[in-house]
Amino acid sequence: MAKRLQEVENIKKPIGWDGKTLKEMRQEIDQVSKETGHYAGLTDLPFKNSDPIRFEKIYSKLRGGVVHARETAKKVAASPIVEQEGELCFSLYSPEADSIVTSTGIIIHVGTMGAAIKFMIENDYEDNPGIEDKDIFCNNDNHVGNVHTCDVHTLVPIFWEEELIGWVGGVTHVIDTGASGPGSMPMGPVQRYDDGYQVTCRKIGQNDTLSKDWLLESTRSVRASKYWTLDEKTRVAGCHMIRDLVLDVIEEEGVDAYKKFSREIIEDGRRGFVNQVKTMLIPGKYRGASFIDVPFEGLDLPKFAQQDQIMHTPSEITVHKNAHLEIDFEGSSRWGWHPFNATPVSITSGIWVMLSQTLVPNDRINDGAYYASDFGIPLGSWFNPDDIRSAHSNTWHALVAGWTPLWRGLSRGYFGRGFLEEINAGNGHTSNWLQGGGIDQYGELSALNSFETAASGVGASAVKDGISHSAALWNPEGDMGDMEIWELLEPLVYLGREVLPGSGGAGKYRGGNGWQSLRLGWGAKEWTMFVAGAGAMATDCGLMGGYPASAGYRFTAYDTDLKERIEKKLPLPLGADVDPDNPTYEDNMNAGRLYRDRQAVSTQEEFGDYDVIMNYLRGGPGFGDPLDRRPADVESDLNERYVLPRYAESVYGCVFTEENGEYKVDLEKTIQKRKQIRKDRLSRSTPTKEWMKQEKQEILNKNASPQVQNMYAQSFALSEQFTDQFKEFWELDEDWMVYEDDFDVTKLGRHINRFDKETIS
Repeated sequence: MAKRLQEVENIKKPIGWDGKTLKEMRQEIDQVSKETGHYAGLTDLPFKNSDPIRFEKIYSKLRGGVVHARETAKKVAASPIVEQEGELCFSLYSPEADSIVTSTGIIIHVGTMGAAIKFMIENDYEDNPGIEDKDIFCNNDNHVGNVHTCDVHTLVPIFWEEELIGWVGGVTHVIDTGASGPGSMPMGPVQRYDDGYQVTCRKIGQNDTLSKDWLLESTRSVRASKYWTLDEKTRVAGCHMIRDLVLDVIEEEGVDAYKKFSREIIEDGRRGFVNQVKTMLIPGKYRGASFIDVPFEGLDLPKFAQQDQIMHTPSEITVHKNAHLEIDFEGSSRWGWHPFNATPVSITSGIWVMLSQTLVPNDRINDGAYYASDFGIPLGSWFNPDDIRSAHSNTWHALVAGWTPLWRGLSRGYFGRGFLEEINAGNGHTSNWLQGGGIDQYGELSALNSFETAASGVGASAVKDGISHSAALWNPEGDMGDMEIWELLEPLVYLGREVLPGSGGAGKYRGGNGWQSLRLGWGAKEWTMFVAGAGAMATDCGLMGGYPASAGYRFTAYDTDLKERIEKKLPLPLGADVDPDNPTYEDNMNAGRLYRDRQAVSTQEEFGDYDVIMNYLRGGPGFGDPLDRRPADVESDLNERYVLPRYAESVYGCVFTEENGEYKVDLEKTIQKRKQIRKDRLSRSTPTKEWMKQEKQEILNKNASPQVQNMYAQSFALSEQFTDQFKEFWELDEDWMVYEDDFDVTKLGRHINRFDKETIS
């Protein structure tokens, strides 16, 4: 009898509300939300409606608290990625892992941290390893809930008495993950096993104390261990601040009030999102497509990964009459042997980053919008791999490109409703990452990932130019950081920073310009460097006649004569190479090896003192026909060095004079020149029907590069719907087809699926 009583006492009591397990709570929320169309079945908001001031008071406390925790906690970090750029975020969740309120910062992780908690619930963590008060969990597994490996989550449960009242999560972008290449987003990985140190929702601490084995293992698994440690302290500190805040709110307002609030605030967020869709968008379908290059041929990679490919992302936004938003990516390319793959949670969560800057620019950022939307993400595509081997270290390369048609589609809706300021032609493609690692200038094992890309060009709106060198899509609060701070971290001295004229797309309103920095190797040993950026393809198309931003390129010089030049006080390349077609760096530098080309993706190569490398940050696309730009604005751009003179003439149609570096546009001559450009456009144009007839013949003849044909072959193989639409549009015979087997490319493990529950358990 005593033994049986002991067994009964050892049975774990459910930690959910009203004696339920977390899995039961999760299933109930999903079911009732789906059945009713309202989060948690809330067809009314009784708490908010009966006591709106109290409701807003609780919200303001929580919202202000999570923002305060972020701003305070980031001062713990030593990494400039966190401390300078603000690459962190905190979010408060319900017991079922639905976001209640989120801080500023990299808010894509509203969804990713929630997905990680849901993974724990689904896999019965409540039973094993157990979820208890003052536990600490960690996750950075991309296939569970993440964007890429360097985004490390700290997840902390919040208990009131013996009941789980919610969760808080914090995330930072760490400098190094111990991957096959140094830096947080290396180019070497082509499989999951190259991505670096991965942690799958692991319990790493109890009683608010990190476990000794975790501290030893994690710091021994990465290169920049001191930054890893302080980043973790940042996340833990912020999570504990928010946990204490929640407990204070419950102490003051009562646990029942908090429970009601946590349900209603999500439904309130859903309703707010629906109202914004009704107000700002026009029902219908908005279609677009984007493309990004994968120039891997000849790189230092496994032979099966050395392929030049194009990643294809068609998208269709459907705005239903009831304001339900549906986004479908049917027809996207297959995942591949590269680090640019993504997962469903990264694309869905990332869309909220975009929408919060235009459609829902308020602070009610939670999972309410998720419940007002549907997504079509085809299995086997690059953002839904059907093989656990897929690599994800540089997901943003394709992710930012995949969002560009969404900007344009939504902006057409805004334009139709008259919301001109909300229009955004797009953002600079921010996959330009200068990375490396080895023994730094202090003699320590370290790594770098320049986050200057957090200050790229922003696309134009329908009323003004885009902002230059200012922000990134994924963190609108980012900036380029102080040079002196980067030099403290990195064994690279700045030779200069320079705005790149014309790097923003031309238009009636031009895109914000990008810029570049030039770095000189100094004091490192066994140090390797590489760049990862978008190259020859224009990934960020303009809007309504606007031009895309300029494409990318690389500049790297090895074995230079700069040591001698410095000793002799000779001229140096100091960041004035503003026109890549007419370079000037080489005027003040000789090099044994020099690369200036479109190969904007490279693998690591040893980098020493007086070697030079450029970090190029792109501009945003333009809005409207450049010939409609006010001549006075073009004149200002010339004098501010925001446009190159030859493009002021050929693209904007402006005639001008220059004297002592000052430009003056001749208005009468400009009017005449623009008339002539319009006539020239008409003379070389082709009627749409005629063009389509010519293009159809090219399709029938399969007269395209192998990369283009293989790209479409992947889309056809993954989607019958896309194939049918393609054939219907071009009026192709039913038996016309392009097959993947027609091309000499490495075949993926298309039937290997290791995500099934049996394998996990």
